[in-house]
Order: sequence, then C-alpha cells, then structure tokens
Amino acid sequence: MNAAVASPAATDPAQRRHAQTRLVQALQAAGLPAHALLWQQEDTIPYECDGLTAYRERPLLVALPEDEAQVAAVLRTCHAMSIPVVARGAGTGLSGGAMPHAQGVTLALAKFRQILKIDPLARTATVQCGVRNLAISEAAAPHGLYYAPDPSSQIACTIGGNVAENSGGVHCLKYGLTLHNVLRVRGFTVEGEALEFGSEALDAAGLDLLSVIVGSEGMLAVITEVTVKLVPKPRLARCIMASFDDVRKAGDAVANIIAAGIIPAGLEMMDKPMTAAVEDFVHAGYDLSAEAILLCESDGTPEEVAEEIARMLAVLLESGATQCEVSEDEAQRLKFWSGRKNAFPASGRISPDYMCMDSTIPRKKLADILLAITEMEKKYGLRCANVFHAGDGNLHPLILFDAKDPDQLHRCELFGAEILETSVALGGTVTGEHGVGVEKLNSMCVQFSQAEREQMLALKSAFDPAGLLNPGKVIPTLHRCAEYGRMHVSKGLLAFPELPRF
Repeated sequence: MNAAVASPAATDPAQRRHAQTRLVQALQAAGLPAHALLWQQEDTIPYECDGLTAYRERPLLVALPEDEAQVAAVLRTCHAMSIPVVARGAGTGLSGGAMPHAQGVTLALAKFRQILKIDPLARTATVQCGVRNLAISEAAAPHGLYYAPDPSSQIACTIGGNVAENSGGVHCLKYGLTLHNVLRVRGFTVEGEALEFGSEALDAAGLDLLSVIVGSEGMLAVITEVTVKLVPKPRLARCIMASFDDVRKAGDAVANIIAAGIIPAGLEMMDKPMTAAVEDFVHAGYDLSAEAILLCESDGTPEEVAEEIARMLAVLLESGATQCEVSEDEAQRLKFWSGRKNAFPASGRISPDYMCMDSTIPRKKLADILLAITEMEKKYGLRCANVFHAGDGNLHPLILFDAKDPDQLHRCELFGAEILETSVALGGTVTGEHGVGVEKLNSMCVQFSQAEREQMLALKSAFDPAGLLNPGKVIPTLHRCAEYGRMHVSKGLLAFPELPRF
C-alpha cells in the first residue's frame, strides 16, 4: 500500500529496539514516568491509525503525559534528538492526521480531561485539550448554556482535535465552525516553549494568530488548553423533515432557503442510499421512497420558531418537496436527527469499510456533485452513500469498499480523488472540516499552486524549522505534485501516487 522505502531504524528490528531504548531512557531522564511510555508492539498497535483506518503505521513510542510539564519535556527531548512528534487526541479524525510516524513519538493527550472553568457570566468555558466535545455542553447545561459546534463524533471527539481540524457539525450553518467559537488556545512549540493564541478579551496583544492555529492539524504547535464561547440554549427547537423525488429539487431547495434570507439552525441533506442505511439502523421515520431528504431546523423563542418554520415550509413546498413533516416535540426532533448523527455507524453495518470524503462546493451545485458521484459509482464499481452539511455546501460522501481487497482500496482512492477534483472544478475546496492529513495530499496539488504551497511551507517553517511536528502531512512536496501532474488526465486519474511511508 505504501511503497516508499522506510529508514533502517523503522524496518530493522534490532535498530528499532535500539532507537526505542535510547528514547525511553531520554524521556525518563526528562521526567516522564515509566507508566507514561508505551513501546511494546501490543501497546502501540491501538495508536497505529485514526478514523481513516485504511492507512496504518506503528510509532516508535507512545507518550502519555499527565501535565503540561511532561508535554514540554517530551517536546524538548524529541527536538534535541531530532525525533518527529505526532499529537493525538481521541483518534476520531477521518483524514489520517493522527497517523503515527514510524520513527517518531505519538504524543497522546488523552489524560488532559479537566474542565478548568465554566464562567456563566462571560459565557465561556476553559478546558483541557482532552475534554470531549459533548462534555463541555453537559458541564454548561446547569447554567442554561452549551457549546454549539457539534460534530457527529461529539460523544467521543476532543476539543483539542476539534481545534486542530476546525471541526463543524450539523449546527455550523447558524453558529459557525470551531474557529468562530474559540477565544483562546494554549499550547507548546516544537521546542517545548509555552505560548498562547487569542485572548478572553476582545483583542489579543501582538499578531492575531488564533485563526492560524485553528485548523493547523498539529503542524505548528501542540494544543493543551482551549477557551471556548458558550451560547444560551434556545427555548425551543423544531425540525422539518422534507422529502424530494429528485436530488436536483432538493439541492435547489437548499439554495432557495438561503436566498430567502433564512439561516436555519441546521440544514442537512441525505440521499436515498444513506437514508435507507440509517433508517434500518435507528428507525428515525425517514421516507424510504424519497430520492433525497432535507432536515431543516429552527431554534429560538417560540414566536421566532413558528415564523421561521412557516417560511421554510413555504420555500420547501414551492421547491418541489413531496412531503414535509414537522417535529411535534423534542423527542421527535431528536429522532429526526438520530439518523443524521448515526450516518457513519449505519454505513459500517452495510459495508466492511468505508472512506468518508470531505469537500465543499457552492450550495447551488449540490445536485451536480450528486449526479457526478452517481456516474463515478459506475466507473469505479463501488457504492457511495451521501450525507451533506447542505447549508454550507460541505459534502460527506461515504465510499463503501473492502480494505482487505487491494484493488478495491485502489479504486476507492481513485473515486475519492475524483470527488475532490470535481468539487474544485465546481468552485469548491478539497476539505471542509476533516482536514487534509495524508488522505488529501494529492488533492492539494489540484487546488493550490506551487506559490501557494510554498507560502504554506514558509508558515510551517516559521513555527517548526526542523519539520518535526506531524511531518509528511497536509502540505505536499513539489516532487509529489509533479508526480501527480504526470499521472493526471483531465477526465480522471491514471494512477494514484502512493501515500508516504515515514
């Protein structure tokens, strides 16, 4: 799967053991307790991949620091020894961003689980990086507040990972992505120096680099603490489930809602294969005859919700909805959303493996990309179920395949690459909220010019001159893009360059 030659330290067992021994001794001398260091094969296997399970690598060592002093010690030691470091949260990422380096340390931050402060007056929460997304809202609930970004993995994903990937969720249309809901980030440079981005005040001293660190995928610093905004829980929320007999009508309905000046709390779309998969799993009451369904949510005061629901119903029916059902109570609203929230596990029930793609397109192009994906299914001989954050044009096609079959994996890679390339051709981008990681390295060559990639590398170098933080991810090399260009043709891909083996 990964053909590039690894270094002797990564492949020769004796040299690997020697490298591990040196590293363990150095880290223990720096203050890491023995129980915080894992290097035996059976102990490191659980860390060999994140949610993108098609690509795996075993790290030289896993460090499990218990406080910031130990984080700094790991970074200082690895920097002195020129050893790569890959930070890891809960491992729920879907682009291979936390895939280990074969000659490096995986810095697992799972023990940073403290909610440090809830300030109901300022409407903020300060938490350690390993706190689960949903746990923030649970802690804020007694104050009538919650944390708005809600990825589908919110029951497990951590806030540090959310910041690294700039995660979204079904309510990001109205409330914004992670970037729009974070005030301050504390972390450490590759040399182990503490630094902060942003501020709890209205402005921060010096350069405002908060938007640089959010979405930086562990390339610039290791995040240990985050201060987020909290928002009041709405008094009422209601959801419309709208059925369409044609995907273009459903796509046009999304654009029409936004064009009418309505910003729903959530606006999601699922195609027929995905609807069938989730209905069999959670029994949410979806219309199985529909070619696509939309979930349109309104929240606020009862008066605001009543008015907005009425306006959305009018637009949906005018756009060709064949059936509209409005949630009557909170239980039914949650039932409607249960299918969307369980799209990924539902897909796991109907296929041995799936690769969840992530790109964005203009809302008016939703039908175009769906129809294009239908043709790609025939071309590559693989099924694809689709779920979209339709309100902001963020696609999540799930390509179904069997990773044990190398040919299916290869066709899946080609399929995913063409989805991303088509998204760019339609005026979109190669990622929305899952990040680039290793999955989209080739696709970065399609969207960004050499000059733009060089600027990205310059920013990386300003923070990490030696290139030790999460190397080989996010920014493709000039050689890689040249190779990709030679293999590329305008209507598809002749081959897919191998993902890097570290």
